[in-house]
Amino acid sequence: MGQTCQSCGMPLSKDPAGGGSEADGARSTKWCSLCYENGAFRHPDATYEEFQAHCVEALVGQGMPRILAWAFTRGMKRLDRWRAA
Repeated sequence: MGQTCQSCGMPLSKDPAGGGSEADGARSTKWCSLCYENGAFRHPDATYEEFQAHCVEALVGQGMPRILAWAFTRGMKRLDRWRAA
């Protein structure tokens, strides 16, 4: 299995940009482009709960049933960004 974004859990292979961008323009191998841009998180002040709700709403907006979207995001707490939070 490939790498996943350590903020939202999306497989980096599914990221249309191929990963987030570092401040020097390099591709991130840890964060997706939806979470990380120019070396910083796109939602830097979000709590885990707020970010999980944001991800659920984004998935529902793409047509995923809410319960399935919640199931996809429930393991985010184990990802590097949220582990210490």
